[in-house]
Amino acid sequence: MSESVPVRCPACGRAQLFAAPSYPCACGAPVAPPLDPRALPAAVTHRSWDEEWVTVHCGACDRPSSWPHPEVGCPCGTVLRLPVAGTRSAPPDLPPPPARPAFRPVPVRTARDAVTAVVLYLHWLGHGEVRRADQRPPSGIGLAAPGVLAQVDPTVRRADARDVECLWLTAMTESAACVYFSLAGYGDEARARADALGVPLFVLDPTGTPRPVNEPAEAFAA
Repeated sequence: MSESVPVRCPACGRAQLFAAPSYPCACGAPVAPPLDPRALPAAVTHRSWDEEWVTVHCGACDRPSSWPHPEVGCPCGTVLRLPVAGTRSAPPDLPPPPARPAFRPVPVRTARDAVTAVVLYLHWLGHGEVRRADQRPPSGIGLAAPGVLAQVDPTVRRADARDVECLWLTAMTESAACVYFSLAGYGDEARARADALGVPLFVLDPTGTPRPVNEPAEAFAA
């Protein structure tokens, strides 16, 4: 359970106590965005992807992950976004987790193989309960895990900027992170758009190993 901090609404002046929710890291340890009690909360007047997520390092294994930015509603109707401090140190009673085993890919010969490879990779990263996504993407195959929406494009066509934007918009409506896997790679506009939106891009090689091709993908795979 994270520590409660006093929060005062800048609109009405009402104060309340708030504790950031905890989320399970891939190593199993609970992770909560560390709140900064010295900084003032900000009223949410509009929403953007960059402000919806915050990167927090696990105190047990130091793995960085993106979690929803802590928010709390005031009785006056104002939604407050809580400031987050730096990384949280490791709890003394948590032993270091075991090292993650090497990823074992499956060769990709068919579209089904590509989906299987991505499911195995997501499981390897700690994302369980991978299933078909509720919303079918305009191209490729959609997969979903708790908090993550993935798109697998097993065609020989390179993904374009529209493909990236559609995945990002769908993930936004579901309050989830998103990641794109492609066999043929990405056009220049798709890469630029993904970098601007923070969408991780991976290329599946013939062995079934996803290779990160931008910085968000490097962070996702860390």
